[in-house]
Amino acid sequence: MAEIDVDDLLPNERVKQSVLAGDVTQLTRGASNRYADEGDTFELDGEPFEIVGVTKRTLGDFTDADARREGSPSLESYKQRMERVHPGPFEWDDSDEVVTYRFERQQNS
Repeated sequence: MAEIDVDDLLPNERVKQSVLAGDVTQLTRGASNRYADEGDTFELDGEPFEIVGVTKRTLGDFTDADARREGSPSLESYKQRMERVHPGPFEWDDSDEVVTYRFERQQNS
């Protein structure tokens, strides 16, 4: 268990604000880098969070529930958002390997 740099896991201010609002409770990143392990913690605007799950998977494993945890209303809208926000020629490929990080807000001690 370690304290991680929130900027490594959460890529931009919009995502950070969505996490603080409770609209985003997981984030999926490419499998080439490992950003956190289960039990790691991070702080966002003084609020503590803990990584409660780290899962290797493929984009084809995604469901509507995953999309909602990532702040999109449906899997289709999540796919469109990913294609829009990634620079260069990004195309959704069900076989692409990714890592999903699930996190929960903790009580301030």
